[in-house]
Amino acid sequence: MHNKLVKLIVAQASELNEQMVHKIPVELGVNAPLYGSQGTLDSVGLVTLIVAVEQAIEDELDATITLADEKAMSQKNSPFQTIGTLANYIINLLNE
Repeated sequence: MHNKLVKLIVAQASELNEQMVHKIPVELGVNAPLYGSQGTLDSVGLVTLIVAVEQAIEDELDATITLADEKAMSQKNSPFQTIGTLANYIINLLNE
């Protein structure tokens, strides 16, 4: 499941890259920084990616999740730091 989610996130990030000047280094896979001090996304870019990932999960996994909620925002370490941390967070949500 982790690899499938990583591929899904990479695909959505690659699509988003087509619209961006500063691109997400998707070639880094799970280590690609998304948001925060090392990330390339601003808040609008992050929201765009989150919506795209949520929609892809609904389409491909037939599951509905909300990534940007109080639970995500209140965590000590943001689930949006890298592709890997986002994939791990999604796995936790799907297992609830």
